[in-house]
Amino acid sequence: MAVLLGAFEQAVLLAIVRLREDAYGRAILREVQTRLDRTVAAGAVHVTLNRLERRALLLSELGAGTELRAGRPRRYYALTTEGRQALNQAHAGMHQLWRGYKPLRGTI
Repeated sequence: MAVLLGAFEQAVLLAIVRLREDAYGRAILREVQTRLDRTVAAGAVHVTLNRLERRALLLSELGAGTELRAGRPRRYYALTTEGRQALNQAHAGMHQLWRGYKPLRGTI
């Protein structure tokens, strides 16, 4: 059965793919904001990360604490096999949905 992903979930997963080993909360937030070209609440990203992890589409692990962060560790994220499959299915579904569409001219 296909896993359905919302647009914001897709944006978060794509940010993680793009960031690779640098995919931690604040970096994911910045990447999502850049790609969507809008301000996004940090809480929205963290809620989405937690939901995707509960759905087994992501894994996370704590990195080592750094002096710059007063010893606090960062949580790093990576897609699971299921997460990659869900993202690929979402891409294929959107491609199928838009196939044959020609931009409308004039006003609607």
